[in-house]
Amino acid sequence: MTASSAPYSDHSPVLAGGQTPVRASSALPDFAVLGGGLCGRLVAWRLAGAGHRVALYERGGPEGGESAAWIAAAMLAPLAEAAVAELLITELGVASLETWPRILAELPEPVFFQRNGTLVVWHHADRTEAPLFERRVRANAPRELADANFTTLQGAQLDAAEPALAGRFARGWLLGGEGQLDNRQALAALAAGLEQRGAETHWHTSVDDASLPRARVTIDCRGLGAKPVLPALRGIRGEVARVHAPGIGLKRPVRLLHPRYPLYIAPKQDDLYVIGATEIEGEDRSPVSVRSALELLSAAFAVHPAFGEARILELNSQCRPTLPDHRPALIWDGGETLRVNGLYRHGFMIAPAVADEAVRVAQALLAGQLADADAFESLRHESRWASMLHARHMQGAREPA
Repeated sequence: MTASSAPYSDHSPVLAGGQTPVRASSALPDFAVLGGGLCGRLVAWRLAGAGHRVALYERGGPEGGESAAWIAAAMLAPLAEAAVAELLITELGVASLETWPRILAELPEPVFFQRNGTLVVWHHADRTEAPLFERRVRANAPRELADANFTTLQGAQLDAAEPALAGRFARGWLLGGEGQLDNRQALAALAAGLEQRGAETHWHTSVDDASLPRARVTIDCRGLGAKPVLPALRGIRGEVARVHAPGIGLKRPVRLLHPRYPLYIAPKQDDLYVIGATEIEGEDRSPVSVRSALELLSAAFAVHPAFGEARILELNSQCRPTLPDHRPALIWDGGETLRVNGLYRHGFMIAPAVADEAVRVAQALLAGQLADADAFESLRHESRWASMLHARHMQGAREPA
């Protein structure tokens, strides 16, 4: 694991006027965090580390098996994702990629973390996909990021970069600096970090919107569980395979361009690989279909035939919460509640930056600095991520479009 010498807690936000958050003396928590998926855990862990009394409520257990983050490849790939995402997502991803090592250095349990870049390849029959991918990436990523990290490889260069694929692809790109981590280790380490920092954790606890837990400020990070209060939310189904494939030895995530099912293969520890591609509109949480399984595993076999001897450990699916514009949103209700949602397919890639901004807004709420719409607009104006911030008042309620 890569660690930074500067502890992440040293970067906790401060309130206006230089105030430092302090733990409340009242038995009432400063913050109730609803939802203990990735974003909820990060927010609660950050607030607890800043000295606040925090209570986290999660319908599942500390392992995180009920969350969308449980079924994820946890690739930290802002440049690769620029092919399907706008500049805001890319910039959130860049900021979060720099933050993850500091987070992991502060957690009490180790988390697999790798930053060897992303390899993008394609078969000759699909070569027309390559210029389309490059154009989309360069259109949606900061120019300096693309110019510095978008490296063309061919022949011996490609073989040297990824020896496991030597001779299998004529051309490819190495997107330098990108990374990945182990999603399930990260969820477990954050649960341990919450306990270490003294947060109250209420696992296996569902919350009722008509009778929410009492706290000075509520932060709703429930994903699709927040649909009763955010009806514009919808689920996008994703399906992944987890396989054990000794002897292949990929050094970094590989993305295979394909007109119908672009594939990613993310190598984790101990010859474990997470393979994914599918993205299906709808909130169907049934098991993976035969069609999806065939497409995933056939595409992996096409990347490297040794995947034909891999052992399937798991075929699983989950629904990722998204809003109509596919952007993450921090929505203030005009009272004491902040809703954090819509991270879509980019959860691990952007969660640290989204959580940091949620902490900043939540601390302002706690300090009484958001007394009206003008105060919110002032806070929004000061934010690097202003387009994520929305006010949704009780009268004339509206959600991000």
